[in-house]
Amino acid sequence: MAELQMNKPLKPKASAVWLIDNTTLSFEQIADYTGLHVVEIQAYADEEVGRGIIGESPIQCGELTAEEIERCEKDQNAQLQILKRDGPALKVRAKGPRYTPVARRNDKPDAIAYIVKHHPEVSDAQICKLVGTTKPTIQSIRDRTHPNSSNLNPRNPTELGLCTYAELDKAIRKGLKAQGIDPDAQAKAKAEAAAQEAAAQAARDEEKAAEDKASFDFSNFLKSSGN
Repeated sequence: MAELQMNKPLKPKASAVWLIDNTTLSFEQIADYTGLHVVEIQAYADEEVGRGIIGESPIQCGELTAEEIERCEKDQNAQLQILKRDGPALKVRAKGPRYTPVARRNDKPDAIAYIVKHHPEVSDAQICKLVGTTKPTIQSIRDRTHPNSSNLNPRNPTELGLCTYAELDKAIRKGLKAQGIDPDAQAKAKAEAAAQEAAAQAARDEEKAAEDKASFDFSNFLKSSGN
C-alpha cells in the first residue's frame, strides 16, 4: 500500500462548496486546494451538481486559517497551504480494477444513457472504463433493447459517483481530438455563445420592460389617486 500525503482536506467537496459560497477565491485556487477538477468546482458554483452537499468551513476543521484565505484572495496566483495535521499518513490500496458499490450498480444504465446522449464523442471503450460496463450493454442502450430502456433516466456519472470529473473530462477531450476537434477551442466557442445569448436575453428583457412602462395607462392611475 502507498502512503497518502495529508496535504488535502478530509472533505474536499464540502470544503469546495464552502469556499465557493464564502470567499472570492478563483475556481483554480479552490480546485488546487481540494484536489478536485476545476470543471467540478465550476459545476458546484453553477449548482449543476452537488445541491445536497452541505458546505463545511475548513477554518473550523483546522485545515485553513482566515489569514491564509485572505492572503490568497488578494493574489489569484497564490496557493492555499493546508495546516499540518497530527497523525500518521493514511494508507491507500494500489490502483486496480474499478469497483462499483452494489448500491450504485443499478445507476450504470442511466450514466451510460447520459454519456451517449450528451457526449457522443466518447467512444464505447472509454465509456467502459468510466462506468465499468461492457460494450454489449452500451449498444443495448443505444438501440433501446436494454431490458430497462423505458425507465432510463440519463444522469451524469460524476453525480452518481461512478467516475470523477477529471476522468470524464479526459475522455471527452480524447474523443473530440479523435474527431479532429480542438477541445479548448470548442469550450471557448460555447462560452462565447452562452455569453452572447445571455446578453441578448438581457436586451430583450430590458426592451420588454420599456414597452410595458410605455403602455402603462396613467389616466386610470390618476383617477384612482384622486378618489
